[in-house]
Amino acid sequence: MTAPLKQTRFKIGGMDCASCAAKIDTAVRRLDGVADVSVSVTGASMTVSHGGVLPEDKVLRQVARLGYGIVKAEAGTRAAAAKAHDRGHHDHDDHDHDHEGHDHEGHDHAGHDHGIEPAGQQAAGSAHLHGDAEPGQAWWRTRRAMLTLGCAAALLAAYAIGHVFPVAERWAFLAALLVGLVPIARRALMAALAGTPFSIEMLMTIAAVGAVMIGATEEAAAVVVLFLIGEMLEGVAAGRARASIQGLADLVPKTALVERAGRTVEVPAEQLGVGDIIVVRPGDRIPADGEIVEGSSDIDEAPVTGESTPKRKGVAETVFAGTISTDGVLKVRVTAAASDNTIARVVRLVEEAQEAKAPTERFVDRFSRYYTPAVLVVGALVALLPPLLIGGDWNEWIYKGLAILLIGCPCALVISTPAAIAAGLATGARRGLLMKGGSVLEGFSKITAVAFDKTGTLTQGKPVVTDVVAYGRDERDALALAASLEQGSSHPLAVAILGKAEAEKVKVTPALAAKAISGKGVEGTVGGVAVFLGSGQAAEERAEMTEAQRLAIESLNGQGKTVSVLVADGMIAGLIAMRDEPRPDAAAGISALKGEGIRAVMLTGDNRRTAEAIAASLGIEARAELLPQDKQRIVGELQREGLKVAKVGDGINDAPALAAADIGIAMGGGTDVALETADAAILHGRVTDVWRMISLSRSVMANIRQNITVALGLKAVFLVTTIAGITGLWPAILADTGATVLVTANAMRLLRWRG
Repeated sequence: MTAPLKQTRFKIGGMDCASCAAKIDTAVRRLDGVADVSVSVTGASMTVSHGGVLPEDKVLRQVARLGYGIVKAEAGTRAAAAKAHDRGHHDHDDHDHDHEGHDHEGHDHAGHDHGIEPAGQQAAGSAHLHGDAEPGQAWWRTRRAMLTLGCAAALLAAYAIGHVFPVAERWAFLAALLVGLVPIARRALMAALAGTPFSIEMLMTIAAVGAVMIGATEEAAAVVVLFLIGEMLEGVAAGRARASIQGLADLVPKTALVERAGRTVEVPAEQLGVGDIIVVRPGDRIPADGEIVEGSSDIDEAPVTGESTPKRKGVAETVFAGTISTDGVLKVRVTAAASDNTIARVVRLVEEAQEAKAPTERFVDRFSRYYTPAVLVVGALVALLPPLLIGGDWNEWIYKGLAILLIGCPCALVISTPAAIAAGLATGARRGLLMKGGSVLEGFSKITAVAFDKTGTLTQGKPVVTDVVAYGRDERDALALAASLEQGSSHPLAVAILGKAEAEKVKVTPALAAKAISGKGVEGTVGGVAVFLGSGQAAEERAEMTEAQRLAIESLNGQGKTVSVLVADGMIAGLIAMRDEPRPDAAAGISALKGEGIRAVMLTGDNRRTAEAIAASLGIEARAELLPQDKQRIVGELQREGLKVAKVGDGINDAPALAAADIGIAMGGGTDVALETADAAILHGRVTDVWRMISLSRSVMANIRQNITVALGLKAVFLVTTIAGITGLWPAILADTGATVLVTANAMRLLRWRG
C-alpha cells in the first residue's frame, strides 16, 4: 500500500504571469521526491505534494535560481524571507526579476520580505508576500521598475549620442540593449537549465541577438524596453488581483480588547484563544469569530457578506471577525483562533482553489506547450525558405522571422484563463460564494438542474408561529397562556411560542405545577386557571371540540403547519399553528433559476403534506418522505436524464446526495457551513446565491472566451502583417505584451461583478 502524499506550501515573490508559474512548476517537478506541484499566480503560492521528506533546501534553491523569492509558508519570518532573497540573488544580483519574464513589479522580492510577518504575529501558514514590493510600496519604486527606467534612460541616451556622434550610434544602442537584455538572457538560461527552454525570455533573447546580427540594433534596444514596460504593467495587474482576496484578510483588526483578571487589556488579535472574552465598542470591527455573552447591537456584515442591512444580534448569537458593531457595546466569547476564523478559512480556501486548474486552463496549457516550439519552427522557416527557394533578401526575411518569434510568445494565451478564474473566485468569495477551484467555477456554467434540501436550506430551519386563533378570549391572552406553560422548555415548538410572545410583547406569568405529559403536551396552572397545550387528539380528551374548530385544524394542517390546541378551564381556548417558514428570498431564488431554464427540485425527508405546501408557495416540484439514500438515487435519476445537477444542502444529513451530484453546495451561515465538505459553499443562507453562482460562472466563461479571442486574434493579425512586410519588431512585441495587458485587464473587470 502506498504511503499517503504530504503537502508543503511555499509563498513565491515576483511571479506575475502564468508562464512564470509554468516555469516554476516545471523546475520543481524535476526534483527527486516531488509527486505533484500546483502554483497560483494570484495567490503567489505553490503547494508541493511529496512522499517522505521533501528536500526543502533544493526547492528553495531551484526557485531562487529562476530569480523568484521563495519562503516556506508556515515559517514565514523576515529572516527566512531575507535568506530566500539572498539565495535567489547570490551570484546573480542583476536578477532583476525580469522574470519568466514576468517578474513583474520588480521581483526584487523575496527578500523585500514581501510583507512576511514574524512567525509569532500571523495566522499559521499565512505568510503574506505582496508582489516584490513592501506593503504599500508604489510599483514605480520596485527593482523591476528601476531596471525598466534604467533601460529606457539608456535608450534615450543612445539616441542623443547618435545625434551628436553618429559614428558611435551603433555602439550606444548596443550598450542600451545590453542593460535590459543581460538580465533577460540570464533568466532564459536559468529557465532552460530548469526544464523550460522555450520561455518568453529565450524568444526575446534570440530575437534581440538576431536583430543585432542583421544591423537592427536600434530596433532591438527599443523592443527590449517595450518588453520590460509590458512586463511591469502585467505586474501591476497581477498585484490588483492578489489584493482583491488579501483585502478580505485585512478586514480583521490587528488588535483586540480582552478581559483579563477584571481588567481590559489590548492584545494582538492573533493571540486570542478560544474562550477569551473580548470587548467590542460601538463602531469597532469585531476581531474574532465568537458568541455574544453580553449586550446587543446592530451588526454591519456588509464588509464580509455583502449584506447591506445591519442585523440586530444579542446574547447567544454568533458574530464573525471583520464585521462591525454599529451601536452597542458587546462582550463576545471567542469561538475560533485567528488562523481558523471564517475569513481565514475563506482566504485559505480561495488560495487553494486558485492553485487547482480548470479544464479550460489545462487545455490551454497543453496547447501552449506545442504552440511555442511550433512558432520557433515557423519563424525559422520564414527566415530560411524565401532566400533559399526564391532568392529573397536574407536580412529582410531573417527580420520577419525574428518578429514572428516575438508574436509567438504564449503569455497572453496562457494567462487568459487563470486570470479570469482567479478574479471570479476572489469576487465570489467577497460575496460569500465559495468555490473550490476553477473546475467547480467552470462546472457551474453547465448546471441545468438544482436539487434543494428543504429544512435549513429553502426554509429557516426552525419553526415559527404563523397563526394564533382564539376562542372566547383575545389572541394575546391565548398566546400568554401558551407561553406561560412553555417557559423554560427548549423544545423547538416551545421556543417558537416564546419567541412570538416576546415579539408581541405579551406579558408571561409563571405557571404553577407545570409538567410535560409524554406524547400529548404540557399542563399547569396559570393565574388560577388550569391550562393544557398539546395535540388535537389529546385536547379532545379534555374538552369538547366543535366541527368548526376541527375544520380550522385540518385547514392549518393542510398548509403544512403543526397545530397545538390550547385548553383553559375545560374549554378550547385557542389554536397555535407553527411551520418552518421559507427563507425570505427562497421564492425569488427559485424564480431566477427557472428564468434561466434551470430545473429546480425540492428533496426532503419531511411528510408529503408539509412538503407540498412549502413547494406550492415557492413554485418548485417536491419529492417528500425521502431517506438520505433516496435523495442520492433521485440525483442519479436526474443525471441519467442528461441534466447536470447541483445539490444544495447543509452538508450533513444529505452528504451522499451532495457527493453524487455534479456539484455539491453547502449552505448555512458562516461557521455553520461545512466549508470543507462540499465543492462550493454559500455563506449567507441566501437561496438567490445559487443563481448568483451560476451567473458568475457564466460571466467568467464569457470573459475567458473573449480573452482567448483577443490573444489568438491579435497574433493572427500581426502574423499576416509581418509576413506581408507591413509591421516589424516593434509592433510584434506590442502584439505580445499588449495582448497580455488587455487580457489581464479584461479579467480584472470580473472584480467589479455585482450579479
